[in-house]
Amino acid sequence: MTTNKNVLISGAGVAGLTLAYWLDRHGFHVTVVERAPRVRHGGYTVDFRGAALHVLDRMNLLEPVRALDTKMGDAAMVDAEGRQYATLPAEVFAGDLEVPKAELTRLLYAAAQDRAEYLFDDSLLAVEQDADGVHVTFESGASRRFDLLVGADGLHSRVRSLTFGPEERFVEPLGIHTAVFSLPNYLGLHHTGRLYVSPGKAANMFADDAAGRARAALHLAAEHLEYDRHDIGEQQRIIAERFAGEGWEIPRLLTEMRTAEDFWFDTNALVVMDTWADGRVVLVGDAGYCAAPTSGRGTSQALIGAYVLAGELARAGSDHTAAFAAYEQTMRPFVTEHQAVGREGAQRFFMPAPSQEVLDMIAANAPENTRPEAIRLPDYAPH
Repeated sequence: MTTNKNVLISGAGVAGLTLAYWLDRHGFHVTVVERAPRVRHGGYTVDFRGAALHVLDRMNLLEPVRALDTKMGDAAMVDAEGRQYATLPAEVFAGDLEVPKAELTRLLYAAAQDRAEYLFDDSLLAVEQDADGVHVTFESGASRRFDLLVGADGLHSRVRSLTFGPEERFVEPLGIHTAVFSLPNYLGLHHTGRLYVSPGKAANMFADDAAGRARAALHLAAEHLEYDRHDIGEQQRIIAERFAGEGWEIPRLLTEMRTAEDFWFDTNALVVMDTWADGRVVLVGDAGYCAAPTSGRGTSQALIGAYVLAGELARAGSDHTAAFAAYEQTMRPFVTEHQAVGREGAQRFFMPAPSQEVLDMIAANAPENTRPEAIRLPDYAPH
């Protein structure tokens, strides 16, 4: 009988790297395949709360991650002329700990790089499973067999599409598209940001170091936006067209966007599935249960999901079916809560010029801070 110790993880993001770390600790042999030629850098800042901090602590990463805390304070809401009309309290958008995603990924990879075999610049082309294993064919032409396959490959998961069905069956767009990129901190921001809102559009620029780099995010409301997900030029043209004629720093941001090396653009969406497992294939993180950036919980969810999945696989021994069921039973209420937060966040995202009183009320009653976490983090002692 197979011992289910040979596992392929698709995706070297937060979920995939965390899972590789914990599976190795539990005695599994791990291979990670990643479409990019290296671990991806760039992106926005990510928040941590509650149980996710315990996972980092158990990986001996809590203090290194704390050292990267942006310590972001309140942000100024500005009009087209750059005049401040309100202050956005940090409680609205920050967690207990906020760090640049690129730095988090760097730390996770440093912790996991010697714990797995990595296949960069490759992806899955086909997946066939039977009672005893999973046979995969890579885009490079190679083929291999594994005991289990884990899709940790994000919102547009290849594993999900190959195993469960087309993306449109599971991805629920929230009507918001976002572009994120870094740029010089020419406004001299220091642990703060600026936010500009116009009908159906919003832009913010924020930085933790006045002498260093800043990050910008441009958001637009669009229910159905057709574009090539791999064509950065087309994505930048869409942003430039939609934001043409806007005030504040928008013209400068559009100029900086075109030369940014870490430009990222995608829809804000949920992934809603009845089950995250099919035979010997299972999903973790955004691939199975994306809560959308508007939840502020996606990275924490990925860390916790990877930790729980690895622990349940170790606890169940050869019975992957039992492990997947226990993983889902533990995570499902947690995910449901986070996805509700994501939907609520999207609904209030483009509020028109809110008053200071409204902003203070939102901060005092932020769902992210007032709802108890629907999870008790198990203690899986590695062998």
